[in-house]
Amino acid sequence: MLACLISGSLVKASSILETKVETIKGKETTLAAFKPKAMLIVNTASECGFTRQYKGLEDLYKKFSKQGLVVAGFPCNQFGGQEPGSNAEIAKFCKTNYDITFPMFGKIDVNGKKRHALYTQLAGEKSSFKGDIGWNFTKFLVDADGKVIARFEARNAPMSDEVVKAIETALKTK
Repeated sequence: MLACLISGSLVKASSILETKVETIKGKETTLAAFKPKAMLIVNTASECGFTRQYKGLEDLYKKFSKQGLVVAGFPCNQFGGQEPGSNAEIAKFCKTNYDITFPMFGKIDVNGKKRHALYTQLAGEKSSFKGDIGWNFTKFLVDADGKVIARFEARNAPMSDEVVKAIETALKTK
C-alpha cells in the first residue's frame, strides 16, 4: 500500500485508481471513476517538440474509447519550462489547437521531491517500470484493475504500432 502526503494529510492508496488527482478545472477526484477501463496516462506540455502528439492521443481516444480506453493527460512543467500556463490556459490550448476531448488533469510534477503520488506509483521504486520520467509525453498503459502494464517514452508516437498493439491487448483482457 502506498502512502503519500497530499495537502498536509496522509492519504493511503492501494491502487492507482484510488490516488487523488485534480481535474484541469480544479475538482478533486480519483481515477476510479474510469474503472473498468484501461488508461493511457501521459505527462503533457503545450510548448514541446512532442506537443503534436496531442493529435495522436486524441486519435487513440476516439478510436478506442468505446472499447474501454481512457487517455488521461497530466500537464507538467518540469522539462524545459514547456508547460508554463495555468490549468485554464492549458485547457484552452488543448481545445483550441487539438480539440481534445479526453480527460485532462491539473498540472503536476512527475519527478523529484514534489513528484505526484500517481507518478510515484507509475515510475517509483516499487513500479515494474521504475525510473524518472525522461521528457514530456511519456506514456503509461494501465489495465482495468489499475495495474501498470507498459511504459512508452516520448519518442513512441501514440498511434505507433507498439502503442496500438499494447492497447489492443489490454482491451482484450479487460
